[in-house]
Amino acid sequence: MKKALITGITGQDGSYLAELLVSKGYEVHGIQRRTSVSNTGLIDHINFNTHPSNPNLYLHYGDLADSSHLTNLIYNIEPDEIYNLAAQSQVRVSFDMPEYSSDITGLGTLRLLESIRRSGLNCKFYQASTSEMFGSSSPPQNENSHFQPRSPYACAKLMSYWTVVNYRDGYNLFASNGILFNHESPRRGDVFVTRKITQAVAKIRAGKQDKLFLGNLDPQRDWGYAPEYVEAMWEMLQYEEPEDFVIGTGETHTVKEFLEQAFEYVDLDLNDYVETDSKVYRPTEVNSLKADTTKAAAKLGWEPKITFSDLLKIMIDADLRAIGEEAIGEGDRILEEKFPDRWWKID
Repeated sequence: MKKALITGITGQDGSYLAELLVSKGYEVHGIQRRTSVSNTGLIDHINFNTHPSNPNLYLHYGDLADSSHLTNLIYNIEPDEIYNLAAQSQVRVSFDMPEYSSDITGLGTLRLLESIRRSGLNCKFYQASTSEMFGSSSPPQNENSHFQPRSPYACAKLMSYWTVVNYRDGYNLFASNGILFNHESPRRGDVFVTRKITQAVAKIRAGKQDKLFLGNLDPQRDWGYAPEYVEAMWEMLQYEEPEDFVIGTGETHTVKEFLEQAFEYVDLDLNDYVETDSKVYRPTEVNSLKADTTKAAAKLGWEPKITFSDLLKIMIDADLRAIGEEAIGEGDRILEEKFPDRWWKID
């Protein structure tokens, strides 16, 4: 039985990845930060502590700021694969907390890689890099595009990216960067614009919310479906050599387009409900991100199934159910059609 260690296991990507690995027969260990309120809701259905009949997932308290504890965990668990998904990942918040964001998102990766190097453990390492590193670089962006970060978060992720490359080249570690473009799902945190929109649309349709306040609607993003992206993470560590891969859909849409199609799906006029709020604008903005996934398609055989319009329907249906309303159903039909044997639970 392979062992995997996941940082950031309680988040969107970590929870999906844990489910994927458990379905493949892994013994999965996850690092969670100690909080006064439980934050394990996305993985409770496979967590040994809450479901002893599922003995393949174990949680350990820890923090990417604590290098000694990370070293002890890696030494004791002896994982075959480590997936570093933990970060302060909200771009707007990184402008307000640049030092903390840099410490956790940037130096946290260094601490993990140094723990692996010092332990002498022969394991594979995946680093969750981000399309935000491309910043103002012209789209489409691929593995050879220039990095021009436009936020403290992106700068910290860029440090992690180059740290992975240096440890791979200098110490012969199997370490790969997954440069993932925006990927969403019903498990996306509600501080991110896509989930903020789909939750608000569901509540407005149900008469439980009156207005939606948003910032800049012009940025263009390449949005995909998170479960497909965690499959790409796993595939990177099964590839014969450690390499870096761009993962995305190759489509780009504005925030305004997401907003328009979301309101169209529930047959409402967005102009009656949406207002802009300058307080949530970023000091510097990334205008356009669009993935060129030629390498991932050729070497990993990875291609996305879920389109932009599919994604928002899946999310809105889930958010309607979450507030006790009947789903419209188109998103559910898409999932049944494209993933009849899906390994993750229905959100």
